[in-house]
Amino acid sequence: MKSDVVKKRPEMVPNRSLFKALGYTDEEIERPLIGVVCAKSDIVPGHAHLDKIAEAVKTGILMAGGTPIVVPAIGVCDGIAMGHEGMKYSLVTRELIADSTECMARAHAFDGLVLIPNCDKIVPGMLMGACRLNLPTIVCSGGPMLAGRVNGQKTSLSSTFEAVGKFLSGKITEEELQEYEDHSCPGCGSCSGMYTANSMNCMCEVLGIALPGHGTIPAVYADRIRLAKHTGMKIMDLVKNNVKIRDIINEKSFRNALTMDMVLGCSTNTMLHLPAIAHEAGVSINLDMANEISEHTPNLCHLAPAGHTYMEDLNEAGGIQAVMKEVSKIDGALNLDLLTVTGKTIRENIKNAVNKNTEIIRTIDNPYSKTGGIAVLKGNIALNGCVVKRGAVAPNMLQHTCKAKCFNSEEEAIAAIDGGKIEKGDIVVIRYEGPKGGPGMREMLAPTSRLAGMGLDKDVALLTDGRFSGATRGASIGHVSPEAAEGGIIGLVEDGDLIEIDMIKCTIKLLVSDEVLAERRKNFKMVLKPVTGYLKRYRKLVTSASTGAIFEED
Repeated sequence: MKSDVVKKRPEMVPNRSLFKALGYTDEEIERPLIGVVCAKSDIVPGHAHLDKIAEAVKTGILMAGGTPIVVPAIGVCDGIAMGHEGMKYSLVTRELIADSTECMARAHAFDGLVLIPNCDKIVPGMLMGACRLNLPTIVCSGGPMLAGRVNGQKTSLSSTFEAVGKFLSGKITEEELQEYEDHSCPGCGSCSGMYTANSMNCMCEVLGIALPGHGTIPAVYADRIRLAKHTGMKIMDLVKNNVKIRDIINEKSFRNALTMDMVLGCSTNTMLHLPAIAHEAGVSINLDMANEISEHTPNLCHLAPAGHTYMEDLNEAGGIQAVMKEVSKIDGALNLDLLTVTGKTIRENIKNAVNKNTEIIRTIDNPYSKTGGIAVLKGNIALNGCVVKRGAVAPNMLQHTCKAKCFNSEEEAIAAIDGGKIEKGDIVVIRYEGPKGGPGMREMLAPTSRLAGMGLDKDVALLTDGRFSGATRGASIGHVSPEAAEGGIIGLVEDGDLIEIDMIKCTIKLLVSDEVLAERRKNFKMVLKPVTGYLKRYRKLVTSASTGAIFEED
């Protein structure tokens, strides 16, 4: 066992004495040591109950003959960090989580890992660290939050952000706004729509590194506790058979993930996280692959924010396994013969899956669209691409030309939106919010939700080198690369410029001549915001959004 290095031979008596200081018996020390990386905290609703998940995982490990050892991971609540400087510290934690997972596992010579994440950066961060380690690994998240209820209608976190826009435009009263605040997020779990956390948890199930049901079983269901216990038992099978994470994660499984990403209409943040995880696994995927797959992949699900259904609905309809079973009817769409942590192939896992609601999970003959829910647009303003959740865009906005109104920060844009300075036909251009420019690539849920709440989401687009929350809907185009802080053309856009967008052909073009752009370049002054501490180091190391905002390597 890998852990023998810290517990065998007479020379390891000091090491063993420290295990005994923790209360471990000789019998426990002799067993495989399983690191249980848990993101429990009191600041993230998705993490508030992870101690219960960890206890269930530990029970499963003990039942199967292993010794569980819980170690921590940090996590930022994106919703609480949203709309202020705190959001700069969201994406940047992904690398910290990856590093800490690697450090804790290597320092203590764990034989296997169970990852207990929930919420946006924690899932990919843990997976990136695990891929570096290449140990037997399985993921068991805390599961999604139940939908809230306001005026008899299901709601979620995105509803609260949009309610602010409704209130500011006089569409609802302060008392009605309070209803959204009090009842949209009813308890623990990752926010209830197909936002980034749930998108990534679903991707874990698709990749085969989590048990069936992982992506959709609600946080408060007893099913989630049972899943955690089975996860604890299953890691012992993986350790016994020496099945490592890279035996399961490979190029074919990432193609499956990109395919299901398009089918489910996941968060645009998956276009940052999947390439970053793949990079750590020694696999290369790029944005061009996303469009290639999307071209032949139908969008079968419209969960919030794209529609009015939630993760609990998808779970009741049969979950991710049922969606994969439906997609498997398309010849060659998925590789079904890949190994998963169940010890079985995908084909075997989905054999008995049933689509119990064809409105929640559309059939391949009746899709929401014949192409995928995410599109990568390219053109002179985004030479290396930009990303839009096409499945959440109004049909009239898929192909249109709009007039730019430019802002050098999210705060400037929000002030203009709240001040009534944005009109129908505008495109709000927010720059210097990319990985380097922010730094930290803030999510722009506040401005997009304000526009949606004001009823402008079908008439106003938004373009940024930052990114969007999975809760964003409308013609919100992010990840513009190169970003303004790298000299990208988005930094040269001026108020009144026309931008032509075609989400069907996947193109975006600034309608300004090369000669004019060259003249503007001569007078271009880059805006670099002063930063200190970790953000200063992050800016030096981080690469473009088009490569997953990974760190530059020597």
